[in-house]
Amino acid sequence: MNKRFKTLVAAALLGSATCMAQYEENGYAHSYTSVNGYIVPTDEAVLKKLDAWRDLKFGVIFHWGIYAVPGVVESWSLVSEDESWEYAPRQERNLSYEEYKQWYWGLNKVFNPTNFNPEKWADIMENAGMKYLVFTTKHHDGFCMFDSKYTDYSIAKGPFANNPRRNVAKEVFNAFREKDFMIGAYFSKPDWHCPYYWNPMLATADRMPNYNREKHQDWWKKYVEFTQNQLNELTTDYGNIDILWLDGGQIDGGEVGLDEVLVGARKRNPGLISVDRARGNHNENYQTPEGLVPPEQRNIPWETCMPLDGWGWKYNPQYKSTSRIITLLIEVVAKGGNLLLGIGPDPMGEIDDQAQERLSQVGAWMQKNGKAIYNTVTAEHYNDGQVWFNADKDGKTLYALYALNEGEQLPATIEWTKNIPTGKMTLLANGKQVKYEVKGDKVIVTLPKNLKAESLAFSFTQKK
Repeated sequence: MNKRFKTLVAAALLGSATCMAQYEENGYAHSYTSVNGYIVPTDEAVLKKLDAWRDLKFGVIFHWGIYAVPGVVESWSLVSEDESWEYAPRQERNLSYEEYKQWYWGLNKVFNPTNFNPEKWADIMENAGMKYLVFTTKHHDGFCMFDSKYTDYSIAKGPFANNPRRNVAKEVFNAFREKDFMIGAYFSKPDWHCPYYWNPMLATADRMPNYNREKHQDWWKKYVEFTQNQLNELTTDYGNIDILWLDGGQIDGGEVGLDEVLVGARKRNPGLISVDRARGNHNENYQTPEGLVPPEQRNIPWETCMPLDGWGWKYNPQYKSTSRIITLLIEVVAKGGNLLLGIGPDPMGEIDDQAQERLSQVGAWMQKNGKAIYNTVTAEHYNDGQVWFNADKDGKTLYALYALNEGEQLPATIEWTKNIPTGKMTLLANGKQVKYEVKGDKVIVTLPKNLKAESLAFSFTQKK
């Protein structure tokens, strides 16, 4: 931690928050729509891009904003709701609700991430085996990580204004495009800083607009115009965008004119995937269960979004282990989804060492076993205990992946039923054949000795 970072911490930190750890431990998960609620897009370019996106399997989402300065939960501590993980930062600082809001929103005056290096971010994520990016251009607190023409509440207008990389979102998108990542822009439909969403003349009781929209139609009209202007900015001035990842499910995209925005956006960004999260409408082109993996295989486009720890950076992170990330990825892919892993850069714009270590280890595993993950399709029989199955698109090759739980040692043999192989079976970790036998509908694989204790992947041709 450099000297300037320590000074920044001392100025902004009044006790480290543990909200996001509690958030996960308490079992919170974002709602998601049913398979039957999925509406297949009619735009052929969108369908083509969805197919390409489904092949990628593994992506990164960055939550980064003023909340990184004190290491508090992103945005949610601004909400006057009776949830402990939301009001804990106010308790820790002994601030009233109104005092806390002013303190939080004032963090834009000290957020100056002078070590921001998106090329380094892109290198780290590429080496981890990730293939697509979602970057938080604006969270619910309204602070923009792009140089918006429609508000001064942005990274480009504070202490970072004179930095040549002040238009952070553009810099991130460009760096990841150089690595051939698919590019996604996260955008919050609610904006709690905007006076046309939370009118400053009224109290803010919850996450919704704090006024009667029927009674104040002029206020809401101005909010819709503001939101559309920013969405048009992002899909016009920031290079080709592949995914528009819309958060804040209390507001339907239709309420802010998303259909109108998408007409123009898809002319400029052919095949643009719209993710109007948890709304179950025609603009939710893929589903995004958050903080969990669905219990069953789902043969529609979907993605589990899961943070490495909390979504934003914290001072005492409790990151998921490498083995946990890998087993999550194995399960998600076998069930037909992608894994979007959440990373929170620190106040100076860096990915901390612990996160880098885990990502590097995941990347080492993916280098050996990625063939069983990328560009695969689901197998009809996709799970047997700790063994999960994927298939090549040609239907000839199956992959069996043994998900080794944290702290376990590899067994002498691995067994599963069905998916009977014929001919040789290869262990992807070393490219060598392994011995197996078939007893009825049971397959018993004998593991070589002295293998590293990690999840394993095998390839074989299925017996017809």
